[in-house]
Amino acid sequence: MTMPKTAQDDLQGRLLFLGTGTSVGVPVVGCGCEVCTGDDPRNRRSRTSVVLGLPEGTLLIDTTPDLRMQLLREGISTVDAILYTHDHVDHVYGLDDIRPLCFQKGGPLPVYCEARVERRIRRAFDYAFEPPTAPGGGLPKMTLNEIGTTPFDLLGTTVTPIRLRHGIFDVLGFRFGTVAYCTDTNEIPEASWPLFEGLDLLVLDCLRTARHPTHFSVAEAIAVARRVAARRTLFVHMSHEVDHAAVSRELPAGMELAYDGLCVPLSGVLTPA
Repeated sequence: MTMPKTAQDDLQGRLLFLGTGTSVGVPVVGCGCEVCTGDDPRNRRSRTSVVLGLPEGTLLIDTTPDLRMQLLREGISTVDAILYTHDHVDHVYGLDDIRPLCFQKGGPLPVYCEARVERRIRRAFDYAFEPPTAPGGGLPKMTLNEIGTTPFDLLGTTVTPIRLRHGIFDVLGFRFGTVAYCTDTNEIPEASWPLFEGLDLLVLDCLRTARHPTHFSVAEAIAVARRVAARRTLFVHMSHEVDHAAVSRELPAGMELAYDGLCVPLSGVLTPA
């Protein structure tokens, strides 16, 4: 199977899956299972992240440790803003790889995140916030903007944060018009359910077939998708226990497993700022 490639110019009005895998990626280092050793490219999953081609630029959600490879694979050379779901390593620790994006932009990138994520960034990338001690090297330059659950305008559209639970952690999903992106969650608080009404596309966490303390299982993700009743649901953050072909055959109509490089249209579903 040939995986689709997306040039930067093709991102306008589209959502592109940079990665769809769990924190260790797939294949898993040292694993000899059929998913990890098989030849289905849809089972080769880098850490979960997406980019969206919004009316006024390209939005990156999360900076995974695979960010450099993901951007090169998809031919993405510019990003206009970064939005974070939460502060876990597999969603933050590729931040240093934004340096070439800063060079292209000619300055810092605007970053939008909750206070907890900002604290993680300032600890893990402290050198980015200190005066340079020597010439050369370059720094990941950013302007940090704190967000909560209040909707805000970004790159020509309205972003509505959605409070989610990820085990014991509070994290964020995001709604853009009639699209909702909700990775790394195993609970949707009752107060958040109204934000899922009237969706055309739901992107949702779906780790494995067995239950997990911080992620939805396949069965749990299906149950959530049925309650949301979006026109289309795409599952992400999958482990090597999810074989793309086998699990896809068992999914209800309107539900699919996403894969690295999948690109879907957003035409007509964004809310103008």
